[in-house]
Amino acid sequence: MELISDAFQQGGFWMFLILGISIIALAIVLERFVFLYFKYSINANAFMSQVQKLVLANNLDRAIKQCNQAPDAALPKVVKAGLTRANKGEEAIQNAIEEASLEVVPMIGRRIPALLALANIATLLGLLGTIAGLIEAFAALETATAENRQQMLAKGISTAMYTTAFGLIVAIPTMLAHLILSGMSKRIIDEIDQHSVKLGNLLVAQAKGGRAAGE
Repeated sequence: MELISDAFQQGGFWMFLILGISIIALAIVLERFVFLYFKYSINANAFMSQVQKLVLANNLDRAIKQCNQAPDAALPKVVKAGLTRANKGEEAIQNAIEEASLEVVPMIGRRIPALLALANIATLLGLLGTIAGLIEAFAALETATAENRQQMLAKGISTAMYTTAFGLIVAIPTMLAHLILSGMSKRIIDEIDQHSVKLGNLLVAQAKGGRAAGE
């Protein structure tokens, strides 16, 4: 703790700006991880396997109830939209799936791009602190008295080094978190794209099969 306190004292004003960026980034990372891992995610293959069996058995009500068991997950929302329009024709099914996807997908990727921006801001603030520290150090060589010159030079260099280091300490994990969260969100979106197309084709095939059997 003493080392951290000393770093903030030596780094000055810039350290607190970078700390503010780190708090915002951490809040976004935690919020997105909770939503992507616990709320939006689901075992897509197992879920769609159950839905497919129910659709093939013409038990659409049970299939919709299966979706309602995971009301917050992203894929069931899209699947439910298609199931509720199963008897309305091919165009209605596709429109319902597309409409639900357009509503769900932006929610999955929300705030994740901001992490890259925050990482860049932390790096730039560290660089700006470095420049300010070097300016202070060079100014000490010109204006300070012989007794104070060494102390002011050391202070300027400390500011430069600490702000650079802290900027990178914040930026690197933030970029890593962006990479992980982007992968999680892409997986969920890919599952929606893949399974919504399969569901749409299945519902259309079932509808055509039902009409053919009725004829």
